[in-house]
Amino acid sequence: MSSLTSPSSPSRRAWQRFRRNRLGFVSLMIFCTLVVLSLFAEVISNDKPLVVRYNGSFYLPLAVDYPETTFGGDFQTPTDYLDPFIREQLAKDGNWAIYPPNPYGAKTINYFAKSPNPSAPTLDNLLGTDDRGRDLLAQLIYGFRLNVLFGLALTAIGVLIGVATGAVQGYFGGKTDLAFQRFIEIWGSMPELYLLIIFSAVFAPSVALLLILLSMFGWMSLSDYVRAEFLRNRQMDYVRAARALGVGNARIMWRHILPNSLTPVVTFLPFRMSAAILALTSLDFLGLGVPPGTPSLGELLSQGKNSIDAWWISLSTFAVLVITLLLLTFMGDALRDALDPRKAEK
Repeated sequence: MSSLTSPSSPSRRAWQRFRRNRLGFVSLMIFCTLVVLSLFAEVISNDKPLVVRYNGSFYLPLAVDYPETTFGGDFQTPTDYLDPFIREQLAKDGNWAIYPPNPYGAKTINYFAKSPNPSAPTLDNLLGTDDRGRDLLAQLIYGFRLNVLFGLALTAIGVLIGVATGAVQGYFGGKTDLAFQRFIEIWGSMPELYLLIIFSAVFAPSVALLLILLSMFGWMSLSDYVRAEFLRNRQMDYVRAARALGVGNARIMWRHILPNSLTPVVTFLPFRMSAAILALTSLDFLGLGVPPGTPSLGELLSQGKNSIDAWWISLSTFAVLVITLLLLTFMGDALRDALDPRKAEK
């Protein structure tokens, strides 16, 4: 049996300690479930039916845009499946359509709402609509997916850069470490918010641009932890033995020191992701984030601030954001306890 699957392996014991932390383990299960469901947002919340049977033929509106004339309309424009006439056409003479649980997409405007926008929760819009008439539940589903995927991407990039730079500093030390430290001090003193404002004015706003700009600064804190671990582990006997055997520096760093230096990296992953989600939310709230019209939690919070009477916008968005951050925090606390050597089983 390999060391990774052995009952006595450190990784297995850490996983067992993590599972015994019920709050952290349940938070992991809930968070993973929400992320997986958000990946299928188009199936859960969309203004297009999943499958349509009309006049003996089957149609897949999610994959193909059909003109209104396909279903008995008068125009060649894309079909509006919320139109009462189209719904009547799809419900008579043996025709049928299977709609998503929430029949509104990320950018769908409910032109047939019975009250002005933003409208309070109703049977048609379970969480109400925003100031543009878009379904709030759909906005939250798509906004949650955007924030989580952005947080994952930003965390992954930060981890890659932070681990690489910290490993080089800690392993080689000396002038290499000194040069990197002076560079990090200069780079960290740059006004990140001002740079974001400048680039937002020069370039068209996009998720990719925001990811690049935030990645330029998000790696430095993790680099310090990895540097400290490499500085400590490079003096261990197993590293000296590997050098004596003629093993190259790259192999020693990758195969020997890095696996023993990942504790701070793994421990801080949930907290780094929380910070990434908060960063995107804050920038969207200030109007410096994703392009206008993109479903985002920060943009919804900004709407709630501008429309105080529409309490359902602020309340539901705040609830989604708080629940997401709480789940990540509980996961981080459980990981920290599971990897703490002082709490290891004797």
